[in-house]
Amino acid sequence: MTRIVLPRNTLLSLATLPLAFIASSLAQPDASNPTAAKADIVLINGTILTVDSQDSIAEALAIRAGNIIAVGSKEKILALTDAHTQVLDLHGRTATPGLIDTHGHYQDGGIDKLYNIELSDANSIAEIVRRVQARVATTKPGEWIRGAGWDESKLAENRYIFASDLDKVSPNNPVWLGNTTGHYASVNSYALRLAHITSESKDPPAGTLDRDSSGAITGVLKEQANIQMQALIPPPSIEQRKQGILKSIDGLHREGMTAFKEIGGPPAWTAYQQLLAEGKLDERVCMLWYANNTVETAKQALAEIQKNPRPPQSLGDGKLLACGAKIFMDGSAIGRTAWVSQPWYKNTTEIDTGNFGYPSVDPEVYRQMVRLFHQAGVTVGTHAIGDRAIDWVVDTYALVLKETPTPGLRHSIIHAYLPTPHAIETMATLEKQYDAAYPEVQPPFLWWIGKGMTANFGPDRLAATMPLKTYLDHGIRWGGGSDYYVTPYPARYGLWASLQRETLAGTHPFGMSEAVDIHTALRSYTAWAAPLLFLEDKVGTLEPGKRADIAIWDSNLYTIPSEKLKDIKCEMTLLNGKIVYKDDHTLITSTPNIR
Repeated sequence: MTRIVLPRNTLLSLATLPLAFIASSLAQPDASNPTAAKADIVLINGTILTVDSQDSIAEALAIRAGNIIAVGSKEKILALTDAHTQVLDLHGRTATPGLIDTHGHYQDGGIDKLYNIELSDANSIAEIVRRVQARVATTKPGEWIRGAGWDESKLAENRYIFASDLDKVSPNNPVWLGNTTGHYASVNSYALRLAHITSESKDPPAGTLDRDSSGAITGVLKEQANIQMQALIPPPSIEQRKQGILKSIDGLHREGMTAFKEIGGPPAWTAYQQLLAEGKLDERVCMLWYANNTVETAKQALAEIQKNPRPPQSLGDGKLLACGAKIFMDGSAIGRTAWVSQPWYKNTTEIDTGNFGYPSVDPEVYRQMVRLFHQAGVTVGTHAIGDRAIDWVVDTYALVLKETPTPGLRHSIIHAYLPTPHAIETMATLEKQYDAAYPEVQPPFLWWIGKGMTANFGPDRLAATMPLKTYLDHGIRWGGGSDYYVTPYPARYGLWASLQRETLAGTHPFGMSEAVDIHTALRSYTAWAAPLLFLEDKVGTLEPGKRADIAIWDSNLYTIPSEKLKDIKCEMTLLNGKIVYKDDHTLITSTPNIR
């Protein structure tokens, strides 16, 4: 077969090439063979962005039994149809592989949407207090009130929510309101009493009890202090977990997203298994188990992981994978708890003297935990934002891989926003030698919480934040994501942010030197993301032999102005060749056969 071969990392727009030439150059089955099985469904009259190794473009695609059987010209694809084939006329629309999120919290995000107070759109503490008051009115005394998504940089008061704010409207109910990062929360005095936290209380290891200038507890709890408080809150039921997952999946389908990497524990895994058994899991899910921060908790997580098939084996033929373990090496950039070599700033220009963040786990214990999983053949994804944390993580991966060379485990660095030159070189080496040390990056952070990042990073760190272009120049592949519910989940935001590096306010404090082009950005949410979920043999590109996980858009991602990527609209989503979402107003038409 003939293929179009472009130079590696090309910035050439394939839209400049003749479509008929491109289409005729793609792999085709032998349509002249009268005994060849025909397609169940075909897509014609569109622009098919295959994201294959040559970034090929076609105008039509054929599917049989959930698999792509051909990609090419309309004429050759129609030759694969018969009276039973469903023909989807795209009327010029663009198809891409189903988009993939390499790091999210979709069960938790769905639960928040369904059962807790939504705070991501709140613009003042007064509004947050009003919403808490409304929930109190419908809640029995003593029951917990939960909310999530607030961001102090978006509030008119430009400060944290304090217990004193919440006590005014909730004296008889404990309140927990999670910050959008998930790394800290605000609680009221009732909750503080339940946790026996007073002004005399000491910070827990790897945690912070926020205090005012007099030393009094404010009600803001960071890292382990927040985790300890959450342990007092009754967990959701399995049914609530399932409904939360279904809520998220419905939203993902509307955004052309067909797979994600999830974070959870045994109850979350049970919820996903039950949905799979009930035939309701129309998404591909790869889950990491929380390993927490001790060797003992790591052993417990390992025991749970080992109850399941090891990737790339899966449950439900690629629907559900037990992908490994998650460990936190540090905290949050917004909370100034990530572990850095130079102190954090506050209020943009003021140095937060003496605050270098801190590790979330004893570094040597972390190393033991990684070694435990690695020697068991289990993948590790480590949360690391600060430069010191990232250095420790990549050096740990290098160490355990040298001790026990095991290519293909694909250990990852979740976030990896402030890597040192040493970390970048180590990632490049480990990817090449061991298929490991992949960054899992969330470009929407620059947009959604960019104001807070700007205030905390200081001028010297901004331009090098989330260095996608540097990763590309060093041959480092990464997976794109959202970290939902930290940012909204639509991957179109990540595509746009990878190019634009723009904050919610429309400013560009991070500069443009680390921006990439749309071809690279799309690859990070498709072909490069699939291996991080151990799904590269099934999805990530639109090629014969791959599953028909497809998103159809109202715009050609490769040709529209980059600033418009954020607003593209998904009109149809297919998973395994099944239409799981169709916009009510789409112009895509479906007929039994038009031959």
